[in-house]
Amino acid sequence: MAHGTGTGRTTGGVPRPTASGDTGTETRGPSLADTADFDNARRGLVAPAPPTVTDARGRSVWDLRPFSFFEEGADRVPDTVHPHLWRQGRLTAMSGLYEVAEGIYQVRGMDLSNMTVIEGREGVVVVDPLVSEEVAARALALYREHRSDRPVTAVVYTHPHLDHFGGVLGVVDPADVASGRVPVVAPEHFMEHAVSENVYAGTAMIRRGMYFAAFDLEPGPEGRVGMGLGLGTSQGQVGLVPPTLEITRTGQEEVLDGVRFVFQMTPGTEAPAEMNFHLPEKRALCTAENACHTLHNLLTLRGAQVRDARMWSRYLNETLQLFADDSDVVFASHHWPIWGTEGIRGFLAEQRDVYAYLHDQTLRLMNKGSTGIEIAEELPIPPGLAEAWSARGYYGSISHNIKAVYQRYMGWFDGNPAHLWQHPPRAQGERYARAMGGVDGLLEQARAFAAADDLRFAAELTSHAVFAAPDRDDTKELLADILTRLGHGAENAIWRNFFLVGAKELRNGVPPTAIALADSLVSALDVTQILDSVGIRVDGPRAWREELSLDLHMTDSGERYRAMLSNGVLIHYPDPKDEAADLALSVTKDALVRVLTTGELDGVEHRGDAGALHRLMAVLDEPRPDFAIVTP
Repeated sequence: MAHGTGTGRTTGGVPRPTASGDTGTETRGPSLADTADFDNARRGLVAPAPPTVTDARGRSVWDLRPFSFFEEGADRVPDTVHPHLWRQGRLTAMSGLYEVAEGIYQVRGMDLSNMTVIEGREGVVVVDPLVSEEVAARALALYREHRSDRPVTAVVYTHPHLDHFGGVLGVVDPADVASGRVPVVAPEHFMEHAVSENVYAGTAMIRRGMYFAAFDLEPGPEGRVGMGLGLGTSQGQVGLVPPTLEITRTGQEEVLDGVRFVFQMTPGTEAPAEMNFHLPEKRALCTAENACHTLHNLLTLRGAQVRDARMWSRYLNETLQLFADDSDVVFASHHWPIWGTEGIRGFLAEQRDVYAYLHDQTLRLMNKGSTGIEIAEELPIPPGLAEAWSARGYYGSISHNIKAVYQRYMGWFDGNPAHLWQHPPRAQGERYARAMGGVDGLLEQARAFAAADDLRFAAELTSHAVFAAPDRDDTKELLADILTRLGHGAENAIWRNFFLVGAKELRNGVPPTAIALADSLVSALDVTQILDSVGIRVDGPRAWREELSLDLHMTDSGERYRAMLSNGVLIHYPDPKDEAADLALSVTKDALVRVLTTGELDGVEHRGDAGALHRLMAVLDEPRPDFAIVTP
């Protein structure tokens, strides 16, 4: 796990640059001869997954066939994939319907996440219905083909990330939910976080998501080998049915179709709203995405708020204390189960300890003056964790998780005044080129460091050259080559994806980035979130001298809101007591979305100056979903 020098190491004839996201002192890693994970991943197979899933137009939304290379060369690790990542890819490529315990089944390998089907008295409870409608429907059909044609009698969302609710319309009719026939269960504050994460910073997150998930990268030993959590995400229709039953406290029990669920609240761990649950009669424990077979992210590279490693560890300890001794199997929303109480206790303890260790040791060294980037290089990992497959960094990494802990407490600034007011990338690149005798001098130094296998510093120098001379193809090609080498040496799947997608964009340019919120996500916005999303689009300088006010009477809820432009900011609040606004609208929430999208008032009851709406629309900016990342 040595990743302190930045120089490459060679494994199997391939430069293995220090890009796996591990740190510090060399310790012995887990044994590749250990087959326990493969035994568990194969256990209980009922039927293989269909190789492809298509939508109503015949467009492929999920395809396993490009990943057949994992089995074709199962025991031959390619020179272009880190051996540990190759192993993880083989495990996540195992797909099908699996029996977890009597009455509990999982569909794995048909999306980034797992869909769990729990048999009840009359039908089935579906837990975490994948990313998109088409794959969720096909996963449920796979269960029905091999078990029985049971109706869905309840849905459980463990947390508000898209891969755990987006396919809900493939398993349930919203009319059945609205009628009360099918409860939808979720942790408290689910809707708030499900919507906000996909709206406020949605464009930037989706753009980074192109790197994170490597959507535009061809599967194969030289390209995409998965995401650590799974092979990738499906590309079908996304939906959302709001919960009808909230879980608000640990120990809360609910009986769903005759099955007793005991819930554990774990807010602020892998998601701001998340929960585990235990099935006492089945002696089965679900850890949602709080404990799976990889180190997770404290800060995802696609962007998110920093998660709390300290509380994550404490909740896992609570899980262990509450449920481990009463469980024969633990399963999660990703990866494969573990059977046996002893194995469950060991697994939960390892997951608990790795988050606590990263938190506490980062704080210890931070309080001795080390910065996040220094701690990420220096901190040795205990042998018991270094040798545990489930604590390896295939998705999150030790390196960027340490930096996340530092950021949570100290922010972006490391305290060094020389770093307080640095130039942005293009200005830095121009100055680095000038200091090294021009762009050619920069490239000469970069090639020398690359030849010495210090790919990290070679990438930094070459990136400065690209920003200094964005029209030169030789700078882009050298950086693409260095990033490719870094990617091929990375143990962490997300690091690999970032390196390789960056290399591809340097060579081919930025591909189209599709941005579209599903109608069901848009309709789930409350009025405050709708106005927030408009306020984020206000071009401040253009709106500096514009003053206007809108009153909103929401006819479907009876609520009233005031929105006004002031100093380039859209201020809004409920229950206005001010004097009359420039323009007053009486609208439903859906009509408000339409008005703020089109700028038209056709069919909308209004009074006052309609020009106020037009002036507001005139200062709104459009997001740019295809902004450049590796070039200026």
